[in-house]
Amino acid sequence: MKPILTAVTAVALVAVGLPAVAQNAGQIARVRGGSSCAGCNLFQAALSGLEVRGLDLSGARLRQADLSLAVMNRTRFSNADLRDVEAYGGVFSGSSFSGANLTNANFVGAYLEGAAFSGATLTGVNFSGATLRRATGLTQARLNQACGDEATQLPGGLSIPAC
Repeated sequence: MKPILTAVTAVALVAVGLPAVAQNAGQIARVRGGSSCAGCNLFQAALSGLEVRGLDLSGARLRQADLSLAVMNRTRFSNADLRDVEAYGGVFSGSSFSGANLTNANFVGAYLEGAAFSGATLTGVNFSGATLRRATGLTQARLNQACGDEATQLPGGLSIPAC
């Protein structure tokens, strides 16, 4: 009976005491320094105000990261986990969000001219006041899962529900 109790105790300690997948401070520092980091674990990274361009963050885990007021033009976020990201006022001109999961992300006031959204999950995304006029890969079906306001600028023929 003793081995069973030991195994149960070990499982209980792991479940209670450790986060599932913590952020990687070294990888976050690399991105802050302007380096690409495809597939990196940038969970809850504080990247507010970062000014970089052309980074490859494809497949990276940026869930709950703070990208507010960041300028990240031509950055590849393809297939990245951007759930619950705070990107208020960010500038992402020409960036690729193709295949990315943007569930519940906040892009209020963001500049997304020329950004690519083909295959992106937009459920619960707030695009209020965002500029998306020349964005590609947006469909009415995907935008119906997001929200915006009268200041949201979309490509011709598309609309977005109010938040």
